[in-house]
Amino acid sequence: MSELITADLVDLDLSADTKEAAARSLAERMVAAGRVTDLDGFLADVAAREEQMPTGLDGGIGIPHCRSAHVTEPTLAFGRSAARIDFGAADGPADLIFLIAAPAGADSDHLTILSSLARQLMNADFTDALRSADRPERAAALIRGEEQSAPAAEGTEAERTGAAPKGAEESAGAGEPGAAEPAAAEASASEPVTPFRIVAVTSCPTGIAHTYMAAEALENAGREAGVELVVETQGSAGFDKLPAATIAAADAVVFAHDVEVRDKARFAGKPTVDVGVKAGINRPAELIAEARAKAARGEVGAPANGAAGRSAPMDEDGPAGDGFGTRLRKWLMTGVSYMVPFVAAGGLLIALAFAIGGYEIASAKSVADHFVWAETSSWAALLFQIGSAAFTFLVPVLAGYIAYGMADRPGLVPGFVGGYIATTIKAGFLGGLVAGLIAGAVVMGIQRFKVPAALRGIMPVVVIPLISSAIVGVLMFVVIGKPIASAQEAMTDWLNGLSGANVIGLGVLLGLMMCFDLGGPVNKVAYAFATGGIAVSDPSTGSLKIMAAVMAAGMVPPLALALATTVRGRLFTKTERENGKAAWVLGASFITEGAIPFAAADPLRVIPSSMVGGAVTGALSMAFDCTLRAPHGGIFVVPLIGEPFLYLLAIVAGTVVSAGLVVFLKGLRKTAEAEATGQAGGKAAPGGTTEDESKVAVAA
Repeated sequence: MSELITADLVDLDLSADTKEAAARSLAERMVAAGRVTDLDGFLADVAAREEQMPTGLDGGIGIPHCRSAHVTEPTLAFGRSAARIDFGAADGPADLIFLIAAPAGADSDHLTILSSLARQLMNADFTDALRSADRPERAAALIRGEEQSAPAAEGTEAERTGAAPKGAEESAGAGEPGAAEPAAAEASASEPVTPFRIVAVTSCPTGIAHTYMAAEALENAGREAGVELVVETQGSAGFDKLPAATIAAADAVVFAHDVEVRDKARFAGKPTVDVGVKAGINRPAELIAEARAKAARGEVGAPANGAAGRSAPMDEDGPAGDGFGTRLRKWLMTGVSYMVPFVAAGGLLIALAFAIGGYEIASAKSVADHFVWAETSSWAALLFQIGSAAFTFLVPVLAGYIAYGMADRPGLVPGFVGGYIATTIKAGFLGGLVAGLIAGAVVMGIQRFKVPAALRGIMPVVVIPLISSAIVGVLMFVVIGKPIASAQEAMTDWLNGLSGANVIGLGVLLGLMMCFDLGGPVNKVAYAFATGGIAVSDPSTGSLKIMAAVMAAGMVPPLALALATTVRGRLFTKTERENGKAAWVLGASFITEGAIPFAAADPLRVIPSSMVGGAVTGALSMAFDCTLRAPHGGIFVVPLIGEPFLYLLAIVAGTVVSAGLVVFLKGLRKTAEAEATGQAGGKAAPGGTTEDESKVAVAA
């Protein structure tokens, strides 16, 4: 097994001034060492991870990291920056930067080393030693654990400045010598007191760094508070489940997570604090205090009650306090995110079937009764019927996982039942939305009832599914199902009746939504609306037009940025020009997220330009009466598009408009920079620019 870090992967004088430049500088060392095969591909994966949640930590630490197919073996590069670089930490920029690279299938030994490093970063002695290291070899040895850092009592900054170590006042009675001794003697003479017990789970999207830092922070805070705290780290190196007896004896639970807690039902019936992983790192003492307060108030219930709206609280670093609108959006997005793979798989299978056997293949006999291996039509019918089977799950999956987002696993059964009933009574996509919300609300209502301890074990398995399914079924079949079905039918008739300015206006709206957040919630709402319309056995013409407009508009942002970097490359950084090459393929494949790196760097110019181009494309697609039967595929499903030439023309028009606006707006910025530099004529700053040029660049 190669060493995780060597002296060649250490830069004690990192000169970068942005997190992107820092990641590139350190990644170049990985490439030189043969640890990374594709620099730009790896950096794109690092940037995508950074988009999920900033990787800055309190104490001047930045830990950009990712799992990537471009990494040959787990690797760590370390940089020390005198200028300090902003990685999004609450207390300011970082001077210690650790770039962690793990391959997609990293072995557990290396991941264990990485987890140990993550815990070390919570140790002030370790970070102080890295700040004072005078040679790359010493820094690498410290990180590998081959050389011990000096303890705080032997020369740390706290001692040099005369400041008391963190927590010393509390442990020594606010700094009075010997103040703790009488208390200790009194405690030893009294009856043994059972300590407060907490079990915790930590997890982050990559399971490499934040997972273990949060665990270390919680354990340290638990010791300081006199609490017995045991953590289950659900990281990339796997996880060992807490013993059932430990969970049963616990007085409270803390979840510090950015991805779903695995086997969450184990913790049912405990007072629960549910937050994002960065809260576990930054304020563990507050979480412990909150857990104790909930236990004192007797807030006992299933964890789902506390996590209803936060199945993956990505950036949350505070107590639960989201408004209803925010929670509703998260619930709906949970359902949509689980539905999209069914849409993609089923839709592309159906599209391929149409390409092979024509649209008449939809009326073919069941392949279970008639299939001839040598006939093309039989294969086309097979693909169509598999795709149609996948499509039958769309509404039940949507409803089931909306309920899951609200009420965790107990919401799945009534959600799926309500979604299936919605398809049975032809309430469609709208019925699935309503069924999921009702199912989640019913389960959450049932969970509010306090039940005897003897019944808690059967509540999530028997009682809740039984009662909630019955209530949802009655409501969907005999109370609200028919009105929803009528509303769905009316909406379909309205779409089919749109013409002229109305249909163009709808195209503009859909185009704006697809390009507003580049794959985010608003984009997904428009996409779900379109796919819901074609997820039926005989979609209407209006639904097919909407699907065409949505996909066309979603292709525009990455294509426009690719075009802009080609025709006016000097307006973009080297990294952006490289990203532009990949954006051609991403845009052509209907992957709107290909524009995110550009929007993250310059949102005020990129996002409005993308929205204008998307609106133009959506309007033209509708005006040209273009239709589409496939929910995905980009230019690769052109044979399935009605009016394909005009469809491509609409995409080209929107792409040119967006690219032109981006170039124009960025050109204005460059002009403003040049004028400001000419007027200031300031002193030269490091790197050959003037100080005033640097300030203008930062402001822009």
